Amino acid sequence: MGAVPGSLDTDTDLPLALPLRHFVVGLGFLALGALVGIGQVAGVVPGLASLAHAHLLLVGWVCVTIMGAMTQFVPVWSGASLYSPRLASFQLALVVAGLSGFVAALTLGAMAWLAPFGALLLLGFWTFAYNILRTLATVEEYDVTERHFGYALGFFCLLTLFGLGLAVDFTHPFTASLPVDHAHLRQAHATLAVFGAVLTTIYGALYQLGTMFTQSDLHGVDHSLQSVEAAAHPLGVVLLAGGRLVGSVPVARLGGLLVVAAALAMSAVLGRRLFEMQVEWEPMHTRYGVVTVALVAWAVSAVPAWISAPTAGAHLFGASGSVHLLALGVVGTVLVGTLYHIVPFIIWVERYSDRLGFEAVPMIDDLYDDRLAAADGALWVGGAVCLVGAAWLGLPSSVVAVGGVMVGLSIAAFAANMLLVVHEHGPDPFDRVLLGSLSPRPEPVAEDDSSPSDV
Repeated sequence: MGAVPGSLDTDTDLPLALPLRHFVVGLGFLALGALVGIGQVAGVVPGLASLAHAHLLLVGWVCVTIMGAMTQFVPVWSGASLYSPRLASFQLALVVAGLSGFVAALTLGAMAWLAPFGALLLLGFWTFAYNILRTLATVEEYDVTERHFGYALGFFCLLTLFGLGLAVDFTHPFTASLPVDHAHLRQAHATLAVFGAVLTTIYGALYQLGTMFTQSDLHGVDHSLQSVEAAAHPLGVVLLAGGRLVGSVPVARLGGLLVVAAALAMSAVLGRRLFEMQVEWEPMHTRYGVVTVALVAWAVSAVPAWISAPTAGAHLFGASGSVHLLALGVVGTVLVGTLYHIVPFIIWVERYSDRLGFEAVPMIDDLYDDRLAAADGALWVGGAVCLVGAAWLGLPSSVVAVGGVMVGLSIAAFAANMLLVVHEHGPDPFDRVLLGSLSPRPEPVAEDDSSPSDV
């Protein structure tokens, strides 16, 4: 099975249909976000197309995927039962309804509807946070992953509160009477979203996934690096967002440098795991190698920008033009690479695990098309290089167009690969995954009374 998470307790009572529904819905928003991005470049998407594009990708794909992943793996990693599967279904419905209406309002210019749909988004994410926090409340002692997830849930609650404030401010301006203006509130909201909710979750997951997929353990300097990251990152996010909220350059600068230090520490931990890996090199490890390099490049490029002007709009995500390095090289690569194992793993556990030893069953990595995976990985990295290179080197717009097309093709290949896994291997896939629970696994039946058949 290659780098299969074999140490996970697959006998835990997992709501397998719930994370799959989140992942499939996230893929839908990813595809829609790509289409809106193409339409924005072509000038055919009306209204606030850039905001719609950003929310479809960040909220619709990244955050919905995170919701599904936490719903699946917090119970597994923590050895606890999910507090409420019904709330997990409810959270997805609220976020889908809220985001769909929010994006429609942005593109149609119906600003009066931003606040109501923003309220649905807030309720959905707060429901998610409540459900996971109640699940974690049964754990006696938190490890580094669980602490990161706890911080991330707090950031989710805060960023959605700021987002609702921004939505209200569009039609009922209230920031004019406050020391915090709309632009500062928007910067704090984006900071909490990208560096708070998303990166904190990714860092927490990488401590588990990095060791799991490389079959290596943290040791020596790894523990010191982990301590630096675990302390510097959440504090840095709070200071960076707070400094931007009130327009304090020194506070934002300190926060930004702490975030950078944490990123370098995390990249060192991940790089050491890849260097010391005890299993055969696989495409998953290549993706993590890309993440390591991209995270270092982003961190180094962010230092001069955040020292000089950490509250400038052009430096919201670090150096000018580095948003694609962070979004594609780090966040997107982690999500895509991880989903290539999570989705087949969930399907394999549900469909084939009880048949193992009784009949020939495929390995987990056999469930998806490895050629299609290699193609989408190459397109993803190539597109990211084009977009980042165009921004940093001032390359012509044709390079940007080529990069955008490559990323779009990569998204199409990745989505097709994942949907084929569900379609070909999931029992009664789409009606069960999207509308209800997965079908019960068939009872294994040995071919004779004495021993199971050869696998």
